[in-house]
Amino acid sequence: MPDSSRLAPLPAGPGAAPPRLGLRHLLAPALLTLGAAGLAGQRSWLSGHITPFAGSMVADTLASLLAAVAWLGAAWLGSRIIDLVVARNARATPMPRLLTDLLRALLYGLAVLGILAFVLGQPVTGLVATSGVVIAVLGFALRNMIADIFSGIALNVEHPYRIGDWVELTPGVTGRVDEINWRATRLVTLDGTALVVPNGLAAGNRITNYSQPGSGFRAGVPVTLDAEVPVARAKRIILSAIVCCDAVPTEPRPDVVVESITLNGVAYQARFWVADYSRLAATRDAVATTILEHLARAGLEPASPKQEMRRRRAAPPACSANGLGRELLSHVDLFAAFRPEEIAELASGMHLRHVAAGEAVVRQDETGTSLFLVAEGALDVRGAFGGRTLLLDHMGPGDVFGEMSLLTGQPRSASVIANTDAVVYELDKEALDPVLRRRPELAARLADLMGLRQRRNDAHRRASAPAAVTQTTTEHDLLARLKTFFSL
Repeated sequence: MPDSSRLAPLPAGPGAAPPRLGLRHLLAPALLTLGAAGLAGQRSWLSGHITPFAGSMVADTLASLLAAVAWLGAAWLGSRIIDLVVARNARATPMPRLLTDLLRALLYGLAVLGILAFVLGQPVTGLVATSGVVIAVLGFALRNMIADIFSGIALNVEHPYRIGDWVELTPGVTGRVDEINWRATRLVTLDGTALVVPNGLAAGNRITNYSQPGSGFRAGVPVTLDAEVPVARAKRIILSAIVCCDAVPTEPRPDVVVESITLNGVAYQARFWVADYSRLAATRDAVATTILEHLARAGLEPASPKQEMRRRRAAPPACSANGLGRELLSHVDLFAAFRPEEIAELASGMHLRHVAAGEAVVRQDETGTSLFLVAEGALDVRGAFGGRTLLLDHMGPGDVFGEMSLLTGQPRSASVIANTDAVVYELDKEALDPVLRRRPELAARLADLMGLRQRRNDAHRRASAPAAVTQTTTEHDLLARLKTFFSL
């Protein structure tokens, strides 16, 4: 019987020519099968012509032999049909060798079972039962190989990749699928080397297919520029370089994104599409070269590692006249009418507070006589109205809250809770009182500014949480309450 494994060798790659098979290759197995089956079916005729010369035993043996040949010929015919189907479809979608080998093994296995059951009259069920121990021992000894075989079957059922696809089966291992056999997938890398990846290892890892589902994939080239270069200008220069690169297709359109901010500068990612993985290295080289040319024409160059050394005094633990507290106060509109020396005096009386995430700086309806300035972190302003807790506002560095309690002693109108770890400065009544007593005219200015801030805050809350808006107090009422609170 000819070796069926030699009838349809699979192509080594997507460009190999398929074997030349036609219907004439089915003629020999078909004639053998029909002839043997026909003679085996004429058992009485054979017995009548052979028994007188050779005896009945020879006649029976010949009839059984012809029946066995018919079964094996049918398997051979089925194997040739598989080879013909593979050859006809090799150019469109090459069929993995593992699948064809499984089909051939199934055909010949059925032929052997047919011979045992119908020709020799042996009980097939008993044979299978008695071989259970042998199968168990072999299965334990060959468990890794069996796992690879079943993984190969699963891969052929799911089709995560096909012959000719560029895939990454294990981290750092990328190549073109050259063959899928019983226990392994064979790859050919860009360097021309062959890799054999066991099917169990491939099925147990994440599979990246660069050839599916479309005709291309997105790649990128990192570019780091100094932070002094405006982001809009950097994106414009890099994008123009990608568009001008002939190796990059125009569709889908390339783009540039900010990937990270590093110690060396701003890291950009020049993203573009590659039609074929085999062209990835050449395309990246062309894009990087074009980007360098465009940067040079613009008078720029990629950022390089740098160090900057400065000598400075350690910041004091508390706020001083020249510290952060004074800087924060000088930018608060509420204290716009205060002189620099008065700002410095207020700053020297402020207290530094560290607030953990989730901790409340102030709570709604509690009494207080201080104002807070946010130095670091993020805080949420929340209020309970009508049985519901509403998020009223967000605060960050430079924001101020609690001015009504500082100037009039009014209870806190909302709770302020740290969203992240935060640092705030607290200015209480005792620090502001001496300044107002020296310059009572500041009270009217504070009342006007406080009324303006209240109307602005109410307008903002009316848009986000209308239930939190209360009746606005006039500047005249605010001034009267301020003078009463400070006994002016």
